[in-house]
Amino acid sequence: MSHPDCRLNLRHLGTPRGVSSVAGPHGVGASPGDKKLKNKSARGKKKSVFETYMSKEDVSEGLKRGTLIQGVLRINPKKFHEAFIPSPDGDRDIFIDGVVARNRALNGDLVVVKLLPEEQWKVIKPESSDKETEGAYELDLPEELCGSHLPQQSMKGYNDSPDVIIEAQFDDSDSEDGHSNTQNVLVDGVKKLSVCVHDKGKEDADALVTKDESTSTSQDTRASPEKSLQRSAKVVYISEKKHSRAATGFLKLLADKNSELFRKYALFSPSDHRVPRIYVPLKDCPQDFVTRPKDYANTLFICRIVDWKEDSNFALGQLAKSLGQAGEIEPETEGILTEYGVDFSDFSSEVLDCLPQGLPWTIPPEEFSKRRDLRKDCIFTIDPSTARDLDDALSCKPLADGNFEVGVHIADVSYFVPEGSPLDKVAAERATSVYLVQKVIPMLPRLLCEELCSLHPMSDKLTFSVIWTLTPEGKILGEWFGRTIIRSCTKLSYEHAQSMIESPTEKIPEEELPPISPEHTSEEVHRAVLNLHKIAKELRKQRFVDGALRLDQLKLAFTLDHETGLPQGCHIYEYRDSNKLVEEFMLLANMAVAHKTHRTFPERALLRRHPPPQTKMLNDLMEFCDQMGLPMDFSSAGALNKSLTETFGDDKYSLARKEVLTNMCSRPMQMALYFCSGVLQDQAQFRHYALNVPLYTHFTSPIRRFADVLVHRLLAAALGYRELPDVEPDTLQKQADHCNDRRMASKRVQELSTGLFFAILVKESGPLESEAMVLSVLNQAFDVLVLRYGVQKRIYCNALPLRSHHFQRVGKKPELTLVWEPEDMEQEPVRQVVTIFSLVEVVLQAETTALKYSAILKRPGTEGLLGLQHHEERADSGQLD
Repeated sequence: MSHPDCRLNLRHLGTPRGVSSVAGPHGVGASPGDKKLKNKSARGKKKSVFETYMSKEDVSEGLKRGTLIQGVLRINPKKFHEAFIPSPDGDRDIFIDGVVARNRALNGDLVVVKLLPEEQWKVIKPESSDKETEGAYELDLPEELCGSHLPQQSMKGYNDSPDVIIEAQFDDSDSEDGHSNTQNVLVDGVKKLSVCVHDKGKEDADALVTKDESTSTSQDTRASPEKSLQRSAKVVYISEKKHSRAATGFLKLLADKNSELFRKYALFSPSDHRVPRIYVPLKDCPQDFVTRPKDYANTLFICRIVDWKEDSNFALGQLAKSLGQAGEIEPETEGILTEYGVDFSDFSSEVLDCLPQGLPWTIPPEEFSKRRDLRKDCIFTIDPSTARDLDDALSCKPLADGNFEVGVHIADVSYFVPEGSPLDKVAAERATSVYLVQKVIPMLPRLLCEELCSLHPMSDKLTFSVIWTLTPEGKILGEWFGRTIIRSCTKLSYEHAQSMIESPTEKIPEEELPPISPEHTSEEVHRAVLNLHKIAKELRKQRFVDGALRLDQLKLAFTLDHETGLPQGCHIYEYRDSNKLVEEFMLLANMAVAHKTHRTFPERALLRRHPPPQTKMLNDLMEFCDQMGLPMDFSSAGALNKSLTETFGDDKYSLARKEVLTNMCSRPMQMALYFCSGVLQDQAQFRHYALNVPLYTHFTSPIRRFADVLVHRLLAAALGYRELPDVEPDTLQKQADHCNDRRMASKRVQELSTGLFFAILVKESGPLESEAMVLSVLNQAFDVLVLRYGVQKRIYCNALPLRSHHFQRVGKKPELTLVWEPEDMEQEPVRQVVTIFSLVEVVLQAETTALKYSAILKRPGTEGLLGLQHHEERADSGQLD
């Protein structure tokens, strides 16, 4: 079906938006730097495409004076010519229009911009959807906000059991950054997914305007109020190239066979349209590429940008390696890891030399005199069934007076990671383990994370513990921190703990439980789990009374075939009481350690803050809720939580609407950040918005987060076990920044991994049907949240068999009326009205291009697609009852 605006999509083929068409008649191949064009430009000089960067001195002067602004660049993945940086005052983002204004900066770079004169600012048309003005946010919820132990799948059961769902501990203490925009598997309800498998050729269907229209100057709007302008800017300096400068993509021959460039270079076309096309020397390419380019049409390569001159539309790069066939799991995964700068190489021999050499390793006798010996206590771990890196254990001992002694025991990783050692340096550099659907890229060598540090049952382990005396209501009567030795009596999975919670009075048959050490009984463990559950419920209730917020987003878990590694099915991960039990005590331990380290070292504590939502986006959301007649209170985290939990019933429609609103509320949320307490002057900024607490840190996952290792060292110094690490606040802040960057990258990688597996599932088992709820309505398309799979997709009217479609606003609510072409000439055309919160039926189906899938609206009143039932069962084979 032709599209009235398809002419605009040519931008993908020829000149980058905002670059003069001096690229010549040959589109892709030519650039302003071509020899052919040289003679045409004034006096034979190459014409510059980009401005020269300002000097470092002028930049720091401009930042001091406030004439320049610094921020992290976000490029809209769906409209790659649009970029944004956050406004320092929390107002509407600052807009950067086109490749030229972006001045060779890439997504994620820390850039310095200069505002353009007001007459060049972007005009926001009142009817335009606010998405256009804020850029596609990848959600950045802190994990504290969205659920903790998240699923991580790996191959089917290790013991040839039938297909099982394999999960691993993602984040204990806090459900966070869920990004989609948060730090989880798919925390933002797979916002990112729609990006990585989006039909990149399609611009946002509602704002297909030419350059001149979209940046109509403010003189055209004299009559309109000032707020319809969005400040616009250009990049004048790159402070820090945070983007890895690596990209995956495909090789093509240049278009103009007669140009000198054709004899020297091939064109590398990145899969991520936010990265420019790149000239790569032919000598880097496979030998027969020039003679047989078609043989490589589906081969995925990795390329690194080495230079990008001011006079060239395209960057200059070096081909790093060929990954293999596009659309296959391992090549695609390696591409994702490389693009996000994840180090997945084997640990070097000098790093491995730092590990204990005489195996099996045993605890040295002198450690017993330095630690509290808890080996006789009933201590156990609760983790996903296939987790191997067990960093936390729990204990709960009833006291004679009716109170409880509750302990959180965390692997003492810092004992094995000497400060300044090669092992320390590589762990600091990696900063986090990265959880992919099919495997983990560990922060520490496997000997540490899966054996020596991991709190396996029936073996003596070094730990760092927080032990409280708690009332049954969770009130803290006493608190102790210290180094300990434990011997876990059993390794419970979340399912085991859940069945204990659900059968408080019945004994659970031994065969349904994992082995328990002979010193303890299953009844003792069962009682401890029930007591912890009761206290956790009270702690949780109190946290929400005190104003905490939780935005639970749909997260996908997969069942994988253990021979092929391909996804066989997927289901929404269920976050249950056993997960909540662990989360409550991890939060409690993290808060206790934050207070302890900050009290002792007010200038040197490594803490974690969560800034409040972005004002402008929050105000827009409030306005939207008013228009939709939804009684939402955004005045505080607690008020928002109350609105989300109390506004909705528990029928199917209400639950779907809650899901959509949770998704919307996630967008204005900011990322939680590690920081050094000596660097931030205003203690009000230390707060954690989602948890609504004054101080917070990460202590409970040192096997997979380097920040926790740093916190362990600080706590050890606070308790007099060691000297304070010799680190100035500024240096600690640099480490905190690096941990933030790597955490963010790891979260993106997790989302892309989930997106990859879901796209393969659609290809292998699709088409998949689901109900979906409409999130937003544009004039030629609408966005839906696919409820069964938690993915977000855009549905384009021009992809449906419609006789016509009509967009209008009813009051302030946008509405699309679709008139379906009748299947039978005798029938009347069916009319369907699509508005926000409409429930619709969609079909996800693979596209011909590798790993893209689209969502199609089902014609109202039609039954399931032919053959779909069979596929649906397969796709859902991992459903937990």
